[in-house]
Amino acid sequence: MTDAGPLRVLSAGAAKGVVLALAETFGAAAGTTVVGVFDAAGAIRARFVDDRDADVVILPDAMLRTLAGERRIDAETMAALGAVPTGIAVPSGDPAPAIFDAEALAAALLDASALYCPDTRRATAGIHFRAMLCGLDIEARVASKLREHAHGAAAMAAMAAAPDRRGAIGCTQATEILYTQGVMLIGPLPAPYELTTTYAVAVASASARVVAARQFAALLTSAATLELRRSAGFAARPSTASFTDR
Repeated sequence: MTDAGPLRVLSAGAAKGVVLALAETFGAAAGTTVVGVFDAAGAIRARFVDDRDADVVILPDAMLRTLAGERRIDAETMAALGAVPTGIAVPSGDPAPAIFDAEALAAALLDASALYCPDTRRATAGIHFRAMLCGLDIEARVASKLREHAHGAAAMAAMAAAPDRRGAIGCTQATEILYTQGVMLIGPLPAPYELTTTYAVAVASASARVVAARQFAALLTSAATLELRRSAGFAARPSTASFTDR
């Protein structure tokens, strides 16, 4: 394929902050424009499979391994960005609820005025949040409080902007909380409901900008951007199993 047009990045929302932080500088140096599309992991995977409109793909590593097996991505370019815990957030300025164990977390969720979360069918954190509510045996009791959005960033932005946000609680991946103004990360989910997801990047097999795609993928996972990734909420450790996998 010939290198032409913008560099197209399809990414799960967890990596949005890192991609945007690097896009302008990289694009200027490479003589291109980096165009990113961010959504829930399931939605990004579906878009990539249906349209194949990407040069660089960022998804949970398990999803990328499946895509590599289908030869939709270049397996040799696959590399980990880092691991992202799923956490609890509140509107900035609100008191931090106690979430140190399952009992405290359940009480906080029951007391919340609203619960903001990503899509509980297609978003990694949203699927987990719904399962956690079931595990805590409070799903029916908080159903009327749920405020689902397409992905975690949208959920956090909606919580920050809601006129009745006081007392609300949000749950999504830490990276999406940290790059959203108006919300504050309280901490990761407590045992046994903790969930840490490892994200990876790869170049699409059908990329029209192979050289630039390889360069950008390498930059995203390089030692030079390690501190950026850490400040954005990525940790250099493997993902842990969800309680639903135990």
